[in-house]
Amino acid sequence: MSFTEIAPQYLLPDEVWECIKSAIPPSPPKPKGGRPRMDNRQAMNAIFYLLRTGSQWNALPRCLGASSTVHDRFQEWERQGVFVAMWELGLKEYDETLGIDWEWMSMDGAMVKAPLGGQQPGQTLQTEPSLAQSGVS
Repeated sequence: MSFTEIAPQYLLPDEVWECIKSAIPPSPPKPKGGRPRMDNRQAMNAIFYLLRTGSQWNALPRCLGASSTVHDRFQEWERQGVFVAMWELGLKEYDETLGIDWEWMSMDGAMVKAPLGGQQPGQTLQTEPSLAQSGVS
């Protein structure tokens, strides 16, 4: 399977790529030479493929790149804040297109103990027997 044979819904459209490529910093220099760096767009396509399909890193189709290379690039971009910058670019685009009412914002959160949050060592979970288990119909 080649890169162009991947279903188009998994590849970044040109207009999306044009918007987000500015969030990616320049590649670091390679003074000792070596293998050419994977293309940024191909790496981003591979990352978004994994996000959209829910696949594991090692299940990445080889035509999208080596899973270890894509994972390394993901970690590098995460450290550099690329995904936060992409989110900010998306917010800016949305604000310019539809508008965001920045005067009204809401924040919500709750912290509660999970009702079945697990057992302490040595304890067993007590449950009610079901009717099916008791033989009652």
